[in-house]
Amino acid sequence: MFEGLNKRLKKLTWVDMTMVKWSAFFAAIIIVKIFPQLLQLNYLTLVILMLACSIRPLYRFWIKK
Repeated sequence: MFEGLNKRLKKLTWVDMTMVKWSAFFAAIIIVKIFPQLLQLNYLTLVILMLACSIRPLYRFWIKK
């Protein structure tokens, strides 16, 4: 299963990856429009959530061999 996904992923260019990032950005804007109370969150809370979500990918990319 993952072999097929890896083959498909290798077909993507940097333009495709950039478009995926922009679509995630616009999806986040839609979520904030639907739930405006999310803007009331403290910046520290958002930074902690960001770090918690990025630890595993950063570890797997830079440290794990």
